[in-house]
Amino acid sequence: MRSKRIFLTVVLGVAAASVPLLAPSAASAAPADAALSAYFDQRLDWHSCDDGGPAECADVEVPLDYGRPGGKSISIAVSRIKASEPSERHGVLFMNPGGPGGEGLTLPAMMLEKNVIPDSVSRRFDLIGFDPRGVGRSAPVDCGLTDQELSLSGPAYRPETFEEDVSRARTVAEKCQGKNSGVLAHITTRNTARDMDVIRGALGEKKISYLGISYGTYLGAVFTQMFPERADRFVLDSAVNPGRVWRGVFQDRAQDTERAFTRWTQWTAQRHATYGLGDTPDKVRESFWALFNRPAPNPVHDFVSGFPTVFYDVDNAAKTIAGLNTADPTKAPASGTPGKPAAGPSAASGAIGNFYSAYWSVTCADSDSWPRDPEQYSRDAALDKQKNPLFAGSASNINACAFWPKATEPTTTVDNTTGALIVNNEWDSQTPLVGATGLHKAMKGSRMVTVHDGVGHGVYGTNPCADHAVNTYLTTGRLPEKNLSCRSTG
Repeated sequence: MRSKRIFLTVVLGVAAASVPLLAPSAASAAPADAALSAYFDQRLDWHSCDDGGPAECADVEVPLDYGRPGGKSISIAVSRIKASEPSERHGVLFMNPGGPGGEGLTLPAMMLEKNVIPDSVSRRFDLIGFDPRGVGRSAPVDCGLTDQELSLSGPAYRPETFEEDVSRARTVAEKCQGKNSGVLAHITTRNTARDMDVIRGALGEKKISYLGISYGTYLGAVFTQMFPERADRFVLDSAVNPGRVWRGVFQDRAQDTERAFTRWTQWTAQRHATYGLGDTPDKVRESFWALFNRPAPNPVHDFVSGFPTVFYDVDNAAKTIAGLNTADPTKAPASGTPGKPAAGPSAASGAIGNFYSAYWSVTCADSDSWPRDPEQYSRDAALDKQKNPLFAGSASNINACAFWPKATEPTTTVDNTTGALIVNNEWDSQTPLVGATGLHKAMKGSRMVTVHDGVGHGVYGTNPCADHAVNTYLTTGRLPEKNLSCRSTG
């Protein structure tokens, strides 16, 4: 991982109305409009942030339910680092690090500290960070999950344990509903986009520019769909296909991992003298599955089951698997499982517990297409396991969304001509390239920068060619005349 790369969280329709707010009834239209206007007109109390960094912070009040703006409100924590050259100031640049569930309050300061944001950009923009609703310091949700209940997808599918999977998924959903009654339905991407528009108004800006990473690309795309006239320069880094939200995004990752595995067999076969796993792709494939299917204790099985996306980094995968082949089988590698930290704070509380709680809150409430019949998951997961064995059916297996309250709004259909710059590595294990091409098709005014042979999640700050395209767009507002290809420098 290059020194400039910041930690990025990841990743996980029906036609939706593109109006910016839920329409009030005719009888209540005037009071609702007046109540909402008060949020846009609020005065912000800026003060030094608690971390003692260069940013100043404020709380922005927003409605919990935009359909009833006169009801309960919540606070959104916002940070700001003012443009370093006021005479050159263009506007505000909002940022989101991904997730859903990622805290963004300190993101501007972090990106400046790691020299990801160059002087040419920080001179022209106030850098705006914020914790989305339900996250961090913005009315955080907490489902009280145990370590065993932490996951960013369904479990590996096995018919003999499926009833346990169903029980665990139901328990997670019930815990979240029990501890966050009356809130979960409003923790959605559409409402976060509405919050961004309120923040814009409270800042006195007509438009916003935006840098969204991973899940943040979907949030940015939804904003452009709901508020196209308020979107200025949008950079969407490591993109999600809005037409696959959210179950399809999981399934696309599983399918793309098989593509990465095929590439790995080809690369490793060319280096048989080094790794000894076979001198043809078919032989490498056979060697791997023979190692994977050995009886326990089996460190190869344990490692790949925990990190099926390891094959995106061909060199690391070959070294690891060849090393485990000759290692003591009773000593498995010290690794966690996908999406679950190997160490850190108690998973049932604090930032980690909040991340998982917010992740499921948004993932389940964003989409109205989650199946409700557990047997549908069983059938889908069995087929998925056959097609994409490395993920073992987990991308299609049951999760908490099967038991979540039904979404209050249709899934947002992104279909617009708003200008945006989409950047993606060719071999991104969290947001595969197919997601970026899907977003590019949905946003017809966009341009795309692909880093060929690029590996890893998050492009900006890691590739000079892509960085030049991003910084030129942010500082001038001019998109490339056509889609660009960059070469990996890693």
